[in-house]
Amino acid sequence: MRPDPIPLDTQARILDAAIRAPNGGNTQRWHFLLVDDPTLKRTFGELYRLGGDIQQEEFKSGRIGFPAPGRDRAAYAEALRAISKSADYLADHFDEVPLLLFVFAIDDHGGANIFPAIWSALLAARAEGVGGVLTTVLRYFAQMVNDLLGVPVEQGWKMSAVVAFGYPLGKWGVAVNRYPVHEVSSRNRWGAPFGAAIPEALWPRTDGKCLDERLQRPTTDASCHSTSQDGKFSEHR
Repeated sequence: MRPDPIPLDTQARILDAAIRAPNGGNTQRWHFLLVDDPTLKRTFGELYRLGGDIQQEEFKSGRIGFPAPGRDRAAYAEALRAISKSADYLADHFDEVPLLLFVFAIDDHGGANIFPAIWSALLAARAEGVGGVLTTVLRYFAQMVNDLLGVPVEQGWKMSAVVAFGYPLGKWGVAVNRYPVHEVSSRNRWGAPFGAAIPEALWPRTDGKCLDERLQRPTTDASCHSTSQDGKFSEHR
């Protein structure tokens, strides 16, 4: 991420998208705490690096991070190594992240209410040209985070996640290290065919060129539109 600050009006649009998310009973038991203070960010950076070490040990021990049944564990281990490089980069540059969003909730079992809000914030950020990385590493030090931020834990507030926001250094892309839709989906009964074979991503290209055109003006580049993706999946029975 670039260290460039994110304008307040952009932050406002991101959070406004978050609070529009669905939540059970419209209880809205959420709180979004933004951190851009350099001293706090340095402190959280130190905690994040310590938490990353703890998480790596848990991965190595097999307590967390194992593939779905039937998946190739060796292939997953290789993919995990690639993911670890990204995590290490964030750890090394955590202090430079321009904006941290700490998200808190009350009695949100399984994150059913809060994670739709977080995802809405991430999508809104993407539309603004801002990248976001969701992490739960700082939950290893939840009490320290609560103390540093003055969280009223006696009211039941608990940290759900942290999102690091910033403008990307490189180009946008679609995640390609995913099993195809037809391998992880069924219709009407577990294991029954979903109905279509999808060999590649159906989402449009989202590099900087297309993003800039979306934000500023309509584009005639067909590859920037999802409608150009016709024919990339086939009926499969």
